[in-house]
Amino acid sequence: MLVLLILHLVAALAAPLLVRWWGPRACYPLALAPAATFGWALARTPAVGHGGAVVETYPWIGQLGLDIALRLTTLSWLLTLLVGGVGALVLVYSARYFEPGAPGMAQLAAVLVAFAGAMLVLIFADDLLLLYVGWELTTIFSYLLIGHSSERRSSRWAAAQALTVTTLGGLAMLVGFILLGEHAGSYRWSEIATHPLPGGGYLITAVLLILAGALSKSAVLPFSSWLPVAMAAPTPVSAYLHAAAMVKAGVYLVGLLAPVLATVGPWRPVVLIAGVATMLVGGWAALRQNDLKLLLAYGTVSQLGLLVAVTGAGTPAAALAGTAMLLAHALFKAALFLVVGVIDHGAGTRDLRELSGLRRWSRPLFGVAVLAAASMAGVPPLVGFVAKEAVFAAFTDDPLVLTGLVAGTVLTVAYSARFLWGAFADRPGVEPVQPTPIAASMLVPPAVLAVVGLLAGPAAGVLNGLLHPYAELLGSVDAHLTLWPGPTAALGLSGLALVGGGLLFALRGPLAPVLARLRSPVGGNQGYEWVVDRFDRIAIEVTGATQRGSLPQYLGIILVAVVLLPGGAMLAAGPWRARLPMWDNPLQPVVVVVIAVAALLAVRARRRLTAMLLVGMTGYGTAMLFILHGAPDLALTQFLVETATIAVFVLVLRRLPERFSARPLRRSRWARRAIGVAMGVVAGGLALVAAGARRAPDISAAFPDLAVSEGYGRNVVNVTLVDIRAWDTMGEVAVLVVAATGVASLIFERSRTGPRPRRPESADRAVRSDRPVWLRGGPTLYEERRSIVLEVVTRLIFHTVALFSLFLLFSGHNAPGGGFAGGLVAGLALVVRYLAGGRYELTEAAPVGAGLILGAGLALAVGTGAVALLVGGSVLQSAKLDLSLPLIGDVHLVTALFFDIGVYLIVIGLLLDILRSLGAEVDRHIEATDTADGGLAVDKGGGP
Repeated sequence: MLVLLILHLVAALAAPLLVRWWGPRACYPLALAPAATFGWALARTPAVGHGGAVVETYPWIGQLGLDIALRLTTLSWLLTLLVGGVGALVLVYSARYFEPGAPGMAQLAAVLVAFAGAMLVLIFADDLLLLYVGWELTTIFSYLLIGHSSERRSSRWAAAQALTVTTLGGLAMLVGFILLGEHAGSYRWSEIATHPLPGGGYLITAVLLILAGALSKSAVLPFSSWLPVAMAAPTPVSAYLHAAAMVKAGVYLVGLLAPVLATVGPWRPVVLIAGVATMLVGGWAALRQNDLKLLLAYGTVSQLGLLVAVTGAGTPAAALAGTAMLLAHALFKAALFLVVGVIDHGAGTRDLRELSGLRRWSRPLFGVAVLAAASMAGVPPLVGFVAKEAVFAAFTDDPLVLTGLVAGTVLTVAYSARFLWGAFADRPGVEPVQPTPIAASMLVPPAVLAVVGLLAGPAAGVLNGLLHPYAELLGSVDAHLTLWPGPTAALGLSGLALVGGGLLFALRGPLAPVLARLRSPVGGNQGYEWVVDRFDRIAIEVTGATQRGSLPQYLGIILVAVVLLPGGAMLAAGPWRARLPMWDNPLQPVVVVVIAVAALLAVRARRRLTAMLLVGMTGYGTAMLFILHGAPDLALTQFLVETATIAVFVLVLRRLPERFSARPLRRSRWARRAIGVAMGVVAGGLALVAAGARRAPDISAAFPDLAVSEGYGRNVVNVTLVDIRAWDTMGEVAVLVVAATGVASLIFERSRTGPRPRRPESADRAVRSDRPVWLRGGPTLYEERRSIVLEVVTRLIFHTVALFSLFLLFSGHNAPGGGFAGGLVAGLALVVRYLAGGRYELTEAAPVGAGLILGAGLALAVGTGAVALLVGGSVLQSAKLDLSLPLIGDVHLVTALFFDIGVYLIVIGLLLDILRSLGAEVDRHIEATDTADGGLAVDKGGGP
């Protein structure tokens, strides 16, 4: 099973390249992936035919106890056949449906294959959390498929609506899964199903949340509105997603859980009432449609209601009938969607008021449509008739539900006849359509589906034997699938439904006014739009009330929330430490006093630069505390971070007023002071609580030994960062890359990867003159901003500082330093170079793009982990290499160094990106503004 999932992943990744080579014809080789799934499932028929199961388990997230647990049983076997078989036929059909050069074809083909793989994850999953992963993947891929024609607003709206409804349902289902898994003590469904579940409100809540997800996915009331709108997708997508795959996910989930949860209080009322109501409402709406595709869409809604009601009824007979109807519906509905695609492709319209004479255009297509529509209506000897008979027989002891199902079947017969009449009848007063010829590859897929539906009817006995193991999960099975049940009540009801549906269609003219009047005062789509509009309005009102443009107000609300919630919890719990030493070193109180005085002065400062420097003093004081505690690595990093932060603040403050705005009123000032004091007390208290609340053994106690034995280094801090907790560091460097990209995107008006600025000709002349030039960018600065002393000092120390950064990088595994500290030192060297020579000097110092450095660093860090995996180790596992190099001697190299080099490059790239955006790009803005205002030309700008 895992091989099939990997096959779909590989096919999806290869799809864009294949489409680029062969155009839509690439769908032929891509169809091999779902075809292989169909063949694999067919070969597993003996294994599941007598109630057996095919099981595969692979370790995944050990700390969470989550494995890739895959299981194939009767129900999942049936869905696998449908997903694989119909998926392969749809891809073959798509090869001729789409024209060469169709926009977005590469993405469509890739996403369609990926969607098939996601459906298999959902179907195979034995773990509820893994099932949820597949569930949400299908939601995302269906969003991309429905919104394929992104240039059309209707497609974007339809995709967004489908995503919103199914995602909200999926989130509710996830909560239900968690409640159920914790309640049962396991997330493995095969284990949950074998043990009795404790009842009560907890289980009822879990069941209701899970049903919300299932009903939303299968477009059952009150979540039906998204499916008809989703017909904006290309017809092959509709044939797959809305007939055989995506919408079947909810039905599959109901069928999977019914053997265990059908006896839980609200289960049967919810599925029966919602299912029967959906069948009636969807069938009635289908009779009012003039678009053939919309007619089938509302018919799908109706049939999904039937499927949910039958599969969720919780009886053996209903379970058997539900699986038979599941098969029948996929066959006839996918075939009919593909027929509509052929008609639309050839005639250029799907409006039944404009179609006439198509029966003579292609009699094979007409025959396929008749077979599929007859199966949908339940006409013998097709499989739809067999399934419908089984459904009626399963509910003979429930007259109320049976009445609703018969009424729904009458509507099904009527809209089946309306489909055939609308698509192929000769219409008086309408010119016969002159469509284009049909390609054989477009006719074969619906023909195969229709013929299988025809053959499966007489083969009801074989189907009965294959599907019986699933029904036996709910008890002893007395019902059977058969083509001729004899003179039974179910057969009489079938005849009644056929006659009633035929009469309803025959009286469509006189009943037209009734059809027009009998409609909901608010349609499903209108209801969705109303809800979305109300949420938008509430969001606007809340935003208008809270987002007043006052940063102090925003910060005050956040701090008050922290004081009230975590602070209140802290006071309520009160896990205080019994003994708290005031200090370990007499110098610590001195440093604390300096930090406190600097903080108080920063609050009272009127100038922005003064406040920034005072805040920096608190950071340097914290670094001193690290030194006094014996943590030189942390102190070094803190010193460097504070220095880099001050440099960044200097760049930002150039574009801000020198002084803060007017002081607040006295009452407001006291309120701010109170919030600040309260937040300080809460922060300090939380730190004490966190330090004294440990109950488990400290895992870091083993780090010194692990640093030497596993990380091959004596600097515990650095080995922790690049080996023991390397995953944490990987996440942090990824955040740095995102932060750099975010800063640059906010500042740059043009591409940040474009050419670096060239020095003005006047600077080139100055460099070529006899005058001494310490920095090549120096002559570009205004004379009053230029400092020869700074240029000389920068010229003398730059290379030394760069070499020192490399020393910190290479020595960090055994001494204070490392990639982060080394990168900060190298970045600060660039800061000094920029401050001394301006933006042109920065280009001289770093003639490469920051994005290239960031990408190289991230690739190197990730690649180090991948290499360890490829050679048989765990991800980011370190290895020691002992080398003997000529002229150098013995070298002991740890592979974590390469990860550290990646961190080094990322930090340099971050600071370079900040210098280029907040420094050089802001300089360019200033120069452009000065020139526009009549000032000096760009030739002489650049310094801070």
